[in-house]
Amino acid sequence: MEMPFREARPKDGAGLVPTDSSAPHKEDLSSKIKEQKIVVDELSNLKKNRKVYRQQQNSNIFFLADRTEMLSESKNTLDELKKEYQEIENSEKTKIKK
Repeated sequence: MEMPFREARPKDGAGLVPTDSSAPHKEDLSSKIKEQKIVVDELSNLKKNRKVYRQQQNSNIFFLADRTEMLSESKNTLDELKKEYQEIENSEKTKIKK
């Protein structure tokens, strides 16, 4: 049985607007990172002959996608999320030092 995968991506513009309350954003980012780690792990452990589907945005329609391409995109997304999380942590540490 082939399993569809949903791609976990941050919403457009996520992290571009500085906010005073970074705690809720940090928690949201943390949950997105956990979700993305699971996606990367699942895609990494698939057999080469398995099919992967990408969900059409804002729809319940799925399209066949290339497994290696999806894995690469998922890893890049995970790296971006981790970088954003690290920037938030660094800015919090800077605020504490001041």
